Amino acid sequence: MKTLVALYKLLRGLGHMLKGVWWVHMHFPKLSPEHSEAWVQAWSLQLLALWNIRLHVLGQPVLNGPMLLVANHISWLDIVVMHAARHCRFVSKSDVQGWPLIGTLATGCSTLFIQRTNRRDAMRVVQEMTRALQAGDVVAIFPEGTTGDGLHLLPFHANLIQAAIAADAPVQPVGLKFLDRQSGAISLAPAYIGDDSLLDSVWRTLTAEGIDAVVHFGEPQTAQGRDRRAWAHDLREEVNRLNAAAQRVQVIPTAQR
Repeated sequence: MKTLVALYKLLRGLGHMLKGVWWVHMHFPKLSPEHSEAWVQAWSLQLLALWNIRLHVLGQPVLNGPMLLVANHISWLDIVVMHAARHCRFVSKSDVQGWPLIGTLATGCSTLFIQRTNRRDAMRVVQEMTRALQAGDVVAIFPEGTTGDGLHLLPFHANLIQAAIAADAPVQPVGLKFLDRQSGAISLAPAYIGDDSLLDSVWRTLTAEGIDAVVHFGEPQTAQGRDRRAWAHDLREEVNRLNAAAQRVQVIPTAQR
């Protein structure tokens, strides 16, 4: 029965993604940025509901840009969860652009793509991020550079944080956590690490009894004279604190807030 339920959720999710691709092609060129962002947020919330993932938001998402969101990275699901909590422009590895369905959706969400192995491309992306922040956008990055297990943070790379310094924009730290709904313990079902394939991670997520996604927004902060490396270190400490605090707080479903 669990397999049948998971297959049903998978088919509904694929249908939802196809609907998203159709909207991106047919409607996004006619929509204002505000309407596009609202649609992406609603679409993301619907996908989470289809897959029995409850969203919990702690803290206050920024209302307007410019703002750079800095979060820990666990899974492919992070992007959907953060879009559901607050629309933002992600910086993502260039490989995603070629993924079926997901690449089209990511492009439609104005994602900035980076070739992580190319230092020159990192400089280009920092310049694009700087322009986006100067234009008032909300941009999001995962400075760990890869996914972790959600239990321990990897070091934060500082390169992309330079964009906030160059644009004189604030940064908002964000803690991400997936919890097992029954036990309240960390859920590794959505994790996308090591030898995991994307399909492995998706299937574990769909067969899980219930997952709660916690997005904990911290207080925005400015550089205050820190260089990018010092700021990256301090942001990592704050994201770690936010995740620890989320474990102690009784989270309330967004719909009930």
